[in-house]
Amino acid sequence: MYQPLRLARSEFVPVRGLQYHVLNWGKPTAGRPPLVLLHGWMDVAASWQFVVDAFSEERHVIAPDWRGFGQTDSGGVDNYWIADYMADLDWLLDHYAGDASVDIVGHSMGGNVLMQYSGVRPQRIRRVVNLEGFGMPAAQADDAPARYGKWMDEIKRMHRGELDLHPYTTLAGVARRLMKTNPRLTPDKAHWLASQWARETTMQDGRAQWRIRGEPGHKITSAQNYRLDEVLAMYRRITAPVLAVIADGNSLGGWWKDRYTLNDYHERLKSVPDSRVAMVEDAGHMLHHDQPARVAGLITEFLAGRITQ
Repeated sequence: MYQPLRLARSEFVPVRGLQYHVLNWGKPTAGRPPLVLLHGWMDVAASWQFVVDAFSEERHVIAPDWRGFGQTDSGGVDNYWIADYMADLDWLLDHYAGDASVDIVGHSMGGNVLMQYSGVRPQRIRRVVNLEGFGMPAAQADDAPARYGKWMDEIKRMHRGELDLHPYTTLAGVARRLMKTNPRLTPDKAHWLASQWARETTMQDGRAQWRIRGEPGHKITSAQNYRLDEVLAMYRRITAPVLAVIADGNSLGGWWKDRYTLNDYHERLKSVPDSRVAMVEDAGHMLHHDQPARVAGLITEFLAGRITQ
């Protein structure tokens, strides 16, 4: 199993009636706010361990489990909204940084939340690193009726237990699932991630079972159409320099085909006043697992102001 080089400290922070689980690496430094790492959909804060281990120098780093993921509870809700993630992040920054601006890295869903938040609270962000937080295909107003109907149908299915996350009989089974999703993931990292991504429970007959640390409500289609005009309005208000990092595996094309392409994403980035793009080779969407040293290097160089174009 992978052996972390820098050990994380676990704590819980009250956020909007929830107990938010947050991992900490390194020690707080007076006058220097923490580096914040935001994980993606169906992931956990511990997913950043490989990147943290690859940083060339120690810094206070924090990574929360988003609501309904990892060890952060859901508050009893049955579906999730991006506005809630943004508000949760706002509370966490109040707690850890006060009025100071911070550097933030977000992956996938975490990158999407970060980009929008950076336009709503531009004064709170010093620099942004967005790892494959592409956003969604633009939706049309005429899509709304069908989308709301699908959302209501899926909520009913979830409450009938039809959207429960698949359990595993062994931790090795969880690791195999992770490697199937990401063929670049090595067995040692997969086994370690599995121990963070899933928890062991005991069935009524006494047998052990491993269950993913994520609520099934995350699988439900969002009720809201993706309003590109609103998203771009937030992008235009970002004052922090932004580094958009993409993998050479073109995961975006695999998800949406011609509905939303990398060219479309680059066009959207033109709305960000100060942005640049970097590519990580031999990597897929989980580029922080595939090439942690390269990702850590890009983050370090950009935060130091050494990546300008």
